[in-house]
This record gives sequence, C-alpha cells and structure tokens, in this order.
Amino acid sequence: MIKKYKLSVLIPARNEEWLARTIQDLLEHKTDETEIIVGLDGAWANPGLPDHRDLTIVYYPESIGQRQMTNQLCKISNAKYIAKTDAHCAFDQDFDKKMLDAFEKTGDNTVMVPIMRNLHVFDLVCPDGHRRYQSPDGPCKECGKETHKELMWIPKTSPQSKSYSFDAEPHFQYFGEYPKREKFKKDLEENGLTETMSLQGSFFMMTREKYYELDIDNEEWGSWGSQGLQIAISFWTSGGQVIVNHNTWYAHCFRTQGGTFGFPYPQSGKQVSHAKKYARELFFENRWYKAVRPVSWIVERFWPVTYWKDEELNELKEKEKKVWPTKGIIYYTDNQLKLQIAHRVQNQLLEISKDKNIPIVSSSLKPLPKMGKNIHLGLKRGVLTMFKQILAALEASTDDIIYFCEHDVLYHPSHFDFVPVEKDQFYYNTNWWKIRLSDKKVVGWGANQVSGLCAYREHLLDYYRNRVKDLEENGVDRSYEPGRRDKSKYKTWKSEFPNLDIRHTGNLTNGKWSINDFKDKSTCIEWRETAIEKIEGWDKLKEVL
Repeated sequence: MIKKYKLSVLIPARNEEWLARTIQDLLEHKTDETEIIVGLDGAWANPGLPDHRDLTIVYYPESIGQRQMTNQLCKISNAKYIAKTDAHCAFDQDFDKKMLDAFEKTGDNTVMVPIMRNLHVFDLVCPDGHRRYQSPDGPCKECGKETHKELMWIPKTSPQSKSYSFDAEPHFQYFGEYPKREKFKKDLEENGLTETMSLQGSFFMMTREKYYELDIDNEEWGSWGSQGLQIAISFWTSGGQVIVNHNTWYAHCFRTQGGTFGFPYPQSGKQVSHAKKYARELFFENRWYKAVRPVSWIVERFWPVTYWKDEELNELKEKEKKVWPTKGIIYYTDNQLKLQIAHRVQNQLLEISKDKNIPIVSSSLKPLPKMGKNIHLGLKRGVLTMFKQILAALEASTDDIIYFCEHDVLYHPSHFDFVPVEKDQFYYNTNWWKIRLSDKKVVGWGANQVSGLCAYREHLLDYYRNRVKDLEENGVDRSYEPGRRDKSKYKTWKSEFPNLDIRHTGNLTNGKWSINDFKDKSTCIEWRETAIEKIEGWDKLKEVL
C-alpha cells in the first residue's frame, strides 16, 4: 500500500555539495507526514544519498534547469501540500507540522515560509588550527598552508529574516523596517503569523493545487532567478496572501564567495536580466491573466516601502489605470436615521472615498449634496423604494466594481480592498458585527447581507432591473440578497477588519439577538457574541457609540 503524505518537500539539486547533509537534516527533523523528493539535475549526488522509505530520488543525466526539475518533482507528489527548498538548508524540529498547523489558520490561498536563519555549514581549517568561516576557499590567510573543510552545520540564531520586499526594477530586497510597525507586532502577538511583501526563494510552501493554478514554475522565466518575487506577486495579485510563520524556522546557507562554494547553476547577467524583464512585463504591465489586484495594491499595503520612491509608485498606478477595473460606492438612505448616526457613517465613507480614490454615488429621499453624486428620489420610504434607490445609484455610476453602503453601517477601510474575481457572481463580506445601541450588545453570525455586497456593476444592473420590475408587478416580498441561498450565484469573503451594523429604532428589518430569535434555526450558523472593546480595527469605538 502506497503511503499517503500530507507534505512533499521538493529539492531540485545540481552538483550540490551539501545535499546529503540537507536530506539527513530533513529526515531527523520532519514528522512521518512528510516525504522528500529530490531531483539530481545532471549529476549523481556526491556523497551518496541514504536509502529511506520517505525519500524518492529522480535523476536526469543532462541538466534541465531548476524550474523544470521542480515541475518534474511536483508531478510525483500526491500530497496536498508541497514545499520547495534549496539543497543546503537545516530545519527546526517538527517544522512541517508547525507549518501545516499554520495553514489551518490562514487557509489554502496562502504561500508560507518559516523564519529564515543563516546556516554555518563549515569552517576552513589549516594544520596549525587556524579557522576561517566558510569561504572563500584556498590557503590559510595567516600561515599560507592548505585548508580543509570541517563540517559545522550550525543554524545561527542571528540574523533572522522575517520580512522581504521588491523594488520598482523589480529586484528582491530585505525589508528590515516593516517588523517595527504596529500591524506586524499585533499580528505576531496574536498568532505568530505576519505578512510579507515578497519572498527570498530558498524555501516556500503552498498547496499542490495552487502550485499548478498559479503556474508557479513557469519555465518562460528561465531556468532559475526571481522566484521568490514571482511567487509573492502571484499570490498577492491573485487574491491570496504571503505569510511568514514565526512559530518555526529553517536555516539557509548563503554562497556568495564563488570558487568551489558558488552557485550550482550558471549565474549569468543575461539570465538575471531576462527574469527581471519577464517580471516587469508580466506583472507591472498587467499581462498576467490570474491577477485580480494590481501590483500597486501590494506596494500600498506595505507603504512606505524601502527602495520605492513616490514618483515610482505614481508612475506604476498611472499605467495600471489603463487596464484595471475602477471601484465605486453606492450609498442609499431614507433620510430618517438619527443625524448622529447618519453623519458618523457619511463622514467615514467620505474619508474612505478620499483616501482610496473611490467615488460615491448616493441615492436619497432628501437632497444630500455632500455625498458624492447625489440622486434624489421623491418617493415614500419602503422596500420597493429601497430597490429603486439602489437601481438609480447603479445607473448613475460609471465604475466597474460597486460596493453597496447603507446609511446605518460603519464600514472599515479594509472592506474596500476586496476585488471580485468573477463578473457573474455576487460577493458578500461576512466579517461584520451587529451592535444594539440601547445596551451595546454585539452579535454576529454567518449570513450574507446586502450591506456587505460587492459585484461588477453590469451584473448588478441586470439583477436589479429585473428585481424592480418583479416587485412592481407581483408586490413586495422579503427577499433582499441577490443570489439568496443558491451557492452557485454568490461567493463570500472576509475583510481584514469587520463592518459594524448599527441597530436602532428605525431599522427596516428586525434584529436577532439570540439563537431563539431565529425561526429557522438552520440559518443560525457561526453564532458569536463579543464586547465592543474587543472588536478589532476600531479605535475608541465605545466612545463613538
């Protein structure tokens, strides 16, 4: 019976001096849920590799290149997750389990790396005992006598790399400033997982499905080079995330001195230039068909970014305007909400509109000249009127993607970072809380709400034109959410921080404040309660309410 593994560690190797020691280290520190698949690219391993049930060896007599070799190794795997590592690395005890546990928290639309340490592999030692750290090779600098390599294999505790970026060229960079920021510190304190703008490339882990879906080792990039940058941008722009797991580590040997301790693959300026050029054309010129976010979205998420200038970001955004769909907000109100709540919601949206350059079209029963482009309908408050207001705002908007905003919901800026992928789907943000003003009770559950709706405008127009016609002909019902319970018509997402649905005396729909308030208990899923001071992303919320 063939053993089923959860993780396959892939090692593309060409003339790697420390491959056998890397495999030994993996076998000593992994769990039984992980296998190792190594590819010998153009030469047999020297020293030889061990015979082990969890090790598979693939040999090619002529070199095919690192990317192509990784592709061949991935084809052999049947595991859900794959990790690619360089052939000169050491690992934390049970690193694989710690990584798999972290994916339980992040979900599978993630590429993840451990903290990266430096690996002290060997010292150069002469007969007189003089030592030189690792490289360059050659005679002793003190006595001139020949040296030999003495194995050390020490994962150094400093430095520890935790954050990476790329510049406008694009070129890989370390991002030492980011760990000083409050978001990084908060994420680290909560679960030991932090975001990173880019990757270094010597190790990465993802699902095998994502490896193929995002065309990770596309051989048009060349045999190797810019891999960390490619993977990070692929995940961020396709709607995923790039995470550093601080709960574990690996140590990587940096070969920077040349000689016999150099790179196993030919390192030509032509190859490096090709990879950079391909990255610019694919990502910076918006040619990657999987992208739902522009590269500028990544840069702004981590802004300010070392090695990026304001003019470089602005130039990139100007190029993207020609390609990327525009965003718009529609805000609708019956003008009967208490002004204290109404003004708070409106000011929040106006601030978001300015900061994120997302125009507002408002639809109201009384004039609202300050709320963007205002459509004033002289109608009486009611369900049909609300649908007509929504339709009027959609027809007045000229943007591609529309976010629905209601007059009694406080929207968090992170709500507007989402970009829908499919043009024929409705998308609901399910990260929300309901707050009862009378006693500040806070509840939530897994439900789609129109107040969290986002979709492409043309799809929304088609639905709401038919919906208004149906309501006019057949009368009003209580079906508010496009797609209803047909899961083929909608998808959900969760913003980084929640939206807040303020429940007051004039709400159009009734509130639910306990499980007993649900007539159909099957609709009460993921019921949760919290306190106002525990809601994340909203400073001084208790004072505001």
